[in-house]
Parts: sequence; structure tokens; C-alpha cells
Amino acid sequence: MAQFVRRAMDALYLACVLLAGTALVAISAVIPWGVYTRYVLNRAASWPEPTAVLLTIVLTFFGAAACYRTGTHMSVSVFVRMLSGRWKRAAELLAEVLVAALALFMVLYGLRLCAATWYQAIADFPSLSVGVTYLPIPIGGAATLLFVLERVFCGRPPAAAFALAEFLGRPPAEDSPGSVARH
Repeated sequence: MAQFVRRAMDALYLACVLLAGTALVAISAVIPWGVYTRYVLNRAASWPEPTAVLLTIVLTFFGAAACYRTGTHMSVSVFVRMLSGRWKRAAELLAEVLVAALALFMVLYGLRLCAATWYQAIADFPSLSVGVTYLPIPIGGAATLLFVLERVFCGRPPAAAFALAEFLGRPPAEDSPGSVARH
């Protein structure tokens, strides 16, 4: 069962990374286009700035979930490292509970925000619902919540490169951090 959960979380992690990475690449293309139209063509396009903002929402919430899973998010762990044994484990568990509470808040209130703004249109994109643009909040929160549950019940996942390689069906490199734990 734990192996099934781990593989499912690897797939979710991969989806979060692909979404966040695609959003980042798209932002990197949209912003220069806006600069080009404004300063070279002297006819500023109206869509690059709101598009970049919408892509930033996708990048933020899916990227944050992926970073949480791999432990590459920003954290201050000086005091936790100073603790010993059960106090350290209690502090780590408290941190997981707080992240889970925040993720649950994102899911519940994100869904309420989506529902409240579902029929509002964005001025620059009249056919796009404001509620749709807020969907990364509850979905990213749900992904983070699932990653918290994975960490609490299955332990920390292996290194991101190891997990991704295993998901793709390739054996890890011998010097990868996850390969030591497997033997």
C-alpha cells in the first residue's frame, strides 16, 4: 500500500512540477513580448501583464506544493535541529499539522473563492472566469495536503531525482541520495 501511495505522490509531484515549470517558461516568453510591443513597436499589447499574473498564480501554488514535497521550500529549522529525540519528532509533527491546516484552509476557502467569483469575467479576457483563475489555490492546497499525509504516514519521500527516476521506471544512479536508502 505504501508503495502505491508513494507512486501516486510521485505522479502528483511530476504534474505539479510540469505545471509550475510550464507556467515559468510561459511567463519568460510573455513578459519580453510585452516589453517588445511597448518599447519597440510603440503599441503596448494589453494581454501580457494579466497573463503573467495568472501564470504566476499557477507557478506559485503548484510550485509550492512540489517544493514542500522535496523539502526545498524555505524553512527555519535551527531550533528543531537543537532539539533531541522525542522533542524533535514532536516539533516536526507540529510543523506537519500546521502545514496541513494551512493546506486545508487553502482548499476550503479557495473553493469558496472560486464559487463566489465563478461568474465574474476578467476585463482583459472576457471569456475567462475569475473563478477558473483561482482554481490553482484549492488544487495546490489539496496537493500540499496529500504530500503532508504522505510524509506523516509513509515518511519523507526519497530525493526528488530518485522519485522521478523511479516514477519513470529507471533505476536510480548509484550515487543518488535515495540509492543508499534502497539497499
